[in-house]
Amino acid sequence: MMKQRLVWILLIVAWALQSFVAAAMDEAVPDARDLQHDAGLAQQKNGIVLVMFYNEFCGYCAQVLNEFLIPMSRNPDYQRKLVMRRVDNASDAPLKGFDGRMRTHRQFTRDLRVRLVPTVMLFDTRGRPLGKPLIGITTVDYYGFYLDEAIDQGLAMVRSGKAANGQ
Repeated sequence: MMKQRLVWILLIVAWALQSFVAAAMDEAVPDARDLQHDAGLAQQKNGIVLVMFYNEFCGYCAQVLNEFLIPMSRNPDYQRKLVMRRVDNASDAPLKGFDGRMRTHRQFTRDLRVRLVPTVMLFDTRGRPLGKPLIGITTVDYYGFYLDEAIDQGLAMVRSGKAANGQ
């Protein structure tokens, strides 16, 4: 009888922790709902929009979120220069795109020809991609460097006006 109670208590604690972790991820890097609005937030910062394409069953996606994006989202330096959102490549959740058109997360993923997850893409405030996307996570030791480099290059393009000129 005591073992059963202990098992139930452990199951309840595990469930509560899982819900807490999921809520923390949603708060730190929320799912995209209105990219047009998010672009406006980025414009106020003279910054960019970072979108991570993911799938809830992707272990590498969780790794990118937990080890890189969530810590970055809590860092004031990153908060001042970018807006972070997630797009679930298998979800039919509604999403207002940069262009104001409604579609689903799945359709938005297809429109951008994102085939593998995790994929991180950077956008200017008009929704134009900045540089090459980061696809997958090949080397954890260097991923943060590659991510920072992509963010810095995207910001430089936006702030120099090269993104606005289509260069």
